[in-house]
Parts: sequence; C-alpha cells; structure tokens
Amino acid sequence: MAYEYDDQNIFAKILRGEIPNNTVLETEHSLAFNDIAPQAPVHVLVIPKGAYVCYDHFALEATDEEILDFTRTVGRVCKALGVQADAAGDGCRLIANAGVHGVQEVPHLHVHVLGGRMLGRMLAPAE
Repeated sequence: MAYEYDDQNIFAKILRGEIPNNTVLETEHSLAFNDIAPQAPVHVLVIPKGAYVCYDHFALEATDEEILDFTRTVGRVCKALGVQADAAGDGCRLIANAGVHGVQEVPHLHVHVLGGRMLGRMLAPAE
C-alpha cells in the first residue's frame, strides 16, 4: 500500500508559512524548530521539507541529498544545543514515531530531539 501524505497537516502548514514557528535551523531540505509543548529543556522537532509521512517512507523514497541534509541537520541541532553525546555534551534522545502503533500524531516525518536533563527509560519492560 502506498503512503498517503495529508498536505493539510500542521507541519505542511508550517512549511508553507501558514503557521509560525520558532526556527532553530533551516536548510535547503530540512527545518528544525522548537516544540510548542516541550517535554524536556531541549525539545526540537526536525522535519524534512518534502512530503514524507514517516521515517520508513523517507528512507525508501527520499533522494540521497534529502537524506544527507536531514541527517546532518539533526546532528547540527544536537551540536548547537549542546546535547550531542560526545565529550562536550551529555547526550539526548531522538524519537521518530511512525503509524498507529508508533503513536504518530502528525502524518509528516519528524524527529524529536530531547535533552538537557536525564530522560529515564524509553519503554517499561514487558510484563
């Protein structure tokens, strides 16, 4: 089944300039901006400018240039905000939810960059 992109999602509207955002970094193929309801001291969303529903859609259909730009943008955001996992930073969590089981709320690929404090375990052990 093909991926169905909804061009009325909130991130598509942000990309078209219909909804404002607090931009952290913008490149030719990507946009990074602060989350409006942060869950950590650092909570930035990184999105591709292309119409990709989720990470697997992006990985399968994006151009090499888009993939490289998006990946480098995530790295640049981590470095700029001091949450990279090298000697200069304490690390972060990157989250990309996909589909119903992944509890994806906006049908446009987005990676959450969360950091600035200890985040705890991602998932509780299965019972």
